[in-house]
Amino acid sequence: MIEIDVIGTPAPQGSKRHVGGGRMVESSKKVKPWRIAVSTEALNRTFDPWPFVGVSVWFRLKRPKSHYRAGRFADRLRPDSPTYPAKYPDVDKLCRSTLDGLKAGQAFADDAQVVRLYAHKVYASRDEEPGALIRIYPVL
Repeated sequence: MIEIDVIGTPAPQGSKRHVGGGRMVESSKKVKPWRIAVSTEALNRTFDPWPFVGVSVWFRLKRPKSHYRAGRFADRLRPDSPTYPAKYPDVDKLCRSTLDGLKAGQAFADDAQVVRLYAHKVYASRDEEPGALIRIYPVL
């Protein structure tokens, strides 16, 4: 198993839009920096050429300021703050951009080799950077 901790803002890979001349571009400008961050971390590792790959990802998203109290208790969460980020971005679209970044980082030859995928969205704690903890392992 290989573990990668990517620091950055996880970005969803949504649909592409046609800009003319047969060219398609990503609808979100945040996707490219995220894929580059993932591929850069993956390129720093050595991967065996596994035919079947499993991937587990824990996306750490930044908690909005509105989840925290004000004044001298500004370091504490409000009692009505949600436990999980059950809102945008969608976990499946986060996986799409992350798997593309792993492929670009040569973690595997093709993301079709991923036969097992586990994904979680959580809020980063105050002392954590947003990003993702990614585990890649062979499936036999």
